[in-house]
Amino acid sequence: MVLNILLVSFIVIISIQIIYYLFIFGNFSFGKIKNGSSQRFPVSVIVCAKNEAENVKAYFPLLINQNYPEFEIVLIDDASSDETLDLFEEYEKQYSNVKLVKVQNNETFWGNKKYALTLGIKVAKYKHLLFIDADCKPASTEWISNMSMNFTPKKTIVLGYGAYNKVKGSFLNKIIRFETLMTAVQYFSWAKMGAPYMGVGRNLAYKSDEFYKVNGFIDHMKIRSGDDDLFINQASTKENTTICIEPNSFTYSDAKTTFSDWFNQKRRHISTAKYYKAFDQFQLGLFYSTQLFTLILGILLLAFNHQLIIVAALLGSRYIIAWISLGFSASKLKERDIMYFYPFIEIILIFTQLYLFILNLFSKPKHWK
Repeated sequence: MVLNILLVSFIVIISIQIIYYLFIFGNFSFGKIKNGSSQRFPVSVIVCAKNEAENVKAYFPLLINQNYPEFEIVLIDDASSDETLDLFEEYEKQYSNVKLVKVQNNETFWGNKKYALTLGIKVAKYKHLLFIDADCKPASTEWISNMSMNFTPKKTIVLGYGAYNKVKGSFLNKIIRFETLMTAVQYFSWAKMGAPYMGVGRNLAYKSDEFYKVNGFIDHMKIRSGDDDLFINQASTKENTTICIEPNSFTYSDAKTTFSDWFNQKRRHISTAKYYKAFDQFQLGLFYSTQLFTLILGILLLAFNHQLIIVAALLGSRYIIAWISLGFSASKLKERDIMYFYPFIEIILIFTQLYLFILNLFSKPKHWK
């Protein structure tokens, strides 16, 4: 009797997983992406940096040499203690389209990136804003062009893809990149379905009107993280949000190189998600819980030798469908190499996320700022 109940539960859970991969993620995986418009709006590129001197030296030339008719770069020094500010001051002197914002620490907003970004947004010359982190580089000189062409009078938020550089021989790098792919598939898919819920600050664009419409970051200013996903969760709608996955629009940064650093990063991400809208928390929780119980119930049913053919067929169908769906997405996002390690990486991520969720229940994650 108990095993039959487990089997019925297993069938329901597998069905939910297949719905996600075929009909929700399939919107992105198998769907066509519309080309952007030919209209070019003046753009303010906003870069917030704290002790990023080495990255600034490497990546600023890629920003200033963008092939775009009219843009400025707003460089925000968030109270750095290295030579970041010196570099920014030199760039401001050297280039007429570079603007510098100096942020001083204060008791109210000590080390709060949202405060620094707010200052940068307020001095931006143009209404169309494009964000990139100081440790990121655009994939090409067409980055601004590809991201901004998705702006229309109605589409005022553009979600881009922030990828990580590949590291040969590093399995951790593959795990991180797969998790990044999985996250992107989810927020791109829901955005295409008209229910956008997050974006990444490594590659994100929106019109300043959207920022002021929700009073900026004021509703979540006290939460250290979330300058990207919490803002998008609050401001994005079916009408105002679109996506950009043209490879020349991607940005790249270096992933964490130790499991402990990556764990800390993921703990912050997980802790931020609890502030999402109720529906977004529900759909993310439903997807993860059905992932987890697919494994748990599948192992139990196989261990007790119960309806082996049915259980094996369901498991096989689920993983084949997921592999195909994610494979198409990985191809679009230039991440095909990590799919060779699916589903092994997925299993690692499922239990890693469970471990970090439990850990967050007993202690708060440390924030970088």
